[in-house]
Amino acid sequence: MASTPTEAIVAGRSSLSAAAPMRDTRLDVLRGVALIMIFINHVPGQIFEYVTTKNFGFSDAAEAFVLISGIAVGLAYGSGFRPGNRLKMAIKAVKRAFTLYLAHMITTFMTLALFISGAWLFHRPGLLVEINILAVLMNLKEGIPALLLLGHQIGYNNILPMYGALMLMVPIILLLNARSPLLALGVSGTVWLLAGIYQVAPHNMLIESYWFLNPLSWQFLFTIGIVSMLHIKRGGTIPRHPLLLAAAAAYVALSFIWVTGHLWVFGNSLAALGLPPVITGFDKTFLSLPRLLHVLALTYLVISIPLFSRILRRPAHHPLTILGRHSLNIFVAGTILAMIGQVVLYITNKDPLVGPLFVIAGVATQFAYAYYLERKRQQGKVKTKLVTKPATVPVPVRIGTANTYRRNDRK
Repeated sequence: MASTPTEAIVAGRSSLSAAAPMRDTRLDVLRGVALIMIFINHVPGQIFEYVTTKNFGFSDAAEAFVLISGIAVGLAYGSGFRPGNRLKMAIKAVKRAFTLYLAHMITTFMTLALFISGAWLFHRPGLLVEINILAVLMNLKEGIPALLLLGHQIGYNNILPMYGALMLMVPIILLLNARSPLLALGVSGTVWLLAGIYQVAPHNMLIESYWFLNPLSWQFLFTIGIVSMLHIKRGGTIPRHPLLLAAAAAYVALSFIWVTGHLWVFGNSLAALGLPPVITGFDKTFLSLPRLLHVLALTYLVISIPLFSRILRRPAHHPLTILGRHSLNIFVAGTILAMIGQVVLYITNKDPLVGPLFVIAGVATQFAYAYYLERKRQQGKVKTKLVTKPATVPVPVRIGTANTYRRNDRK
């Protein structure tokens, strides 16, 4: 999972251009799986919810999504973040954060519309007290600005605000990494630890609570993804040692037994050690250490065992690859579908047949939408080639010495 795309191969020193690098489909496949898991978990009360990853370990699809996103950011932004180009990359990251903000606004107000419409059309006012909606409706004068300022988040609509905040941190993370990867990890880990110990997080404006996913905590996992990816792009490797492999496997097994055996009572024993809850607890808001270690242990197993890598490396036209390639669009569509599903399950009193059927239909709809987006992308590529091809004129290039190449690279 944490390896670079296949490098372009230059055929001969006199080659005028190189083939474009191939996309590493493993990231897309993992992101596609995470998107499906997130969608299923966002429609609680149906049987498929009990077979998602959250039921078999300390972490869930959200941790996987953030780590994968960090790796993807390392691929997309890392090479371009160099002296003279850093401001441009910083602006690019800010623009991405604004795109995520707009996407969050779409899902938020669509959720409001769906729940209000469901309450009105089906005479189920109880819908209005679900997922933090009532706080907005009781005080629209303050509620709407709170939504726009991210000072209030409706339930199941809180991943994008956190992700957008992480994107705003990208220039700082890359700048620290340029000085030293250990410095970037050290600063990030310190922020994570202090945020967890002292409960530092963005506050909500309408109710007394924090953001459900604290970006000051989750940035550590995001930074680990970025720094690891850039380390590999520089020619580094992830150490593979039997003891590390055994430790990762043992921790994943312990997590599985703990969660499936409902051994949460042992959490009290950990708390009795007197250490901060961020070290011994299982809190998702502050990304407690057991959750963080679990997703990292799973990742280490995936990248260390060749079989997993072969399974994940799917063709570019594989359904999961296509789903993960259009992750933001699919996430927005999946969130809206999940909110429809919550309304449907509420008005049908969580009918045991309606829920699973809706989830199946929702997943199928997301795949269909992904194929539609992929078709548009391919058509756009064809149009671009048709426009640019007549303007491509071969230019003879004199093959110079190594010093000449170095001078040209500086231009």
